[in-house]
Amino acid sequence: MPIIESSIQRVRLSTKQHDRNEPQRSAYRTAVKRFLKAAKADSADAADLYKQASSAIDRAYSKGLIKKNKASRQKSRLAKYLK
Repeated sequence: MPIIESSIQRVRLSTKQHDRNEPQRSAYRTAVKRFLKAAKADSADAADLYKQASSAIDRAYSKGLIKKNKASRQKSRLAKYLK
């Protein structure tokens, strides 16, 4: 545990940020994995899952969890899987 007060504050802040970001990151990753699994199995609801995954990617980008180029790249790759 840090001794310096500013370091203690930093630890507290980073813990808070991690606790806030982790469920959002998990939901985004889960949506993408569900779509990929459905797309590989040629499931009928793949188009619906694509919309959900795309929305989850956009949400993750808007909250600052992933960068703009990563969001674009992932959406492009998922669109390829859909075809």
